[in-house]
Amino acid sequence: MAVNILIYEDNASLRESLSNLLTLTEEYLVVGAFAGCTAVEKQVKTLQPQVILMDIDMPEINGIKAVKQIRTFNQEVQIIMLTVFDDNTHVYEALCAGANGYLLKKYVSDKLVHSIQEVLHGGAPMSPTIARMVITNMLQPATTPAANDYQLTNREKEILQSLSKGNSFKLIAADLCISLDTVRTHIKRIYDKLHVRSQIEAVSKAINEKLV
Repeated sequence: MAVNILIYEDNASLRESLSNLLTLTEEYLVVGAFAGCTAVEKQVKTLQPQVILMDIDMPEINGIKAVKQIRTFNQEVQIIMLTVFDDNTHVYEALCAGANGYLLKKYVSDKLVHSIQEVLHGGAPMSPTIARMVITNMLQPATTPAANDYQLTNREKEILQSLSKGNSFKLIAADLCISLDTVRTHIKRIYDKLHVRSQIEAVSKAINEKLV
C-alpha cells in the first residue's frame, strides 16, 4: 500500500516538482499539496497522511506554527521540514515544535525519497550541515546533571550510546548482533522511558543529562 504524503509549500513550481518526483514512484501517493497552512488541522484530519513535507517560510501561518498545531491532535504523522534556512534558531524551533527531520531544499532532488524512507523507519533525516550543527550544539558542556538513569537497561544504554554517535539502526543491529526489529523495540522503550518522541530528542536528552 502506498504511503500517503501531504505537501505544504508556497512556491508553486517547487510544490509541483515535489509532487511529480513522488508520483514517479509507486511507493508514495500525494494526497494533497497546498500553498499555505490556514486549514492545516482540517486537511491533516481529512487526508490522513503518514508523512508531511512542510516548508517553513509561508504566509499567514509559517511551518513551525503549523507543526505545533498538528502536534496538538496528531503525534504519529512524520513531519520533514523543507527549507532554505540552516541557522540554529529555525532548526531548533522546528525540532522542538515536533518535526522529525530537517532537509535543506538544495538537497531535495537527491535526498527526499531516502529521507522519507528513513523517517518512516524511525530515523531523523537531516541535511549534512544541519546534522553537524545539531551534533555540535549537543556536545556543548551539559548544564543539567542527571537526575536518574530513567531505569534504562544496560542494553538500552548501549543502544542510546550508539545512537548518540550518529549510527543508523542497521549499523546498531550489526554491531550488537541483534535483529533490526529488536533494535526498533529497544528504541521505542528508550523513547517511552525518556519521555521523548524522536531520535533527536532522545540523544539530546541523553547527552545533556549525562546518560551516555
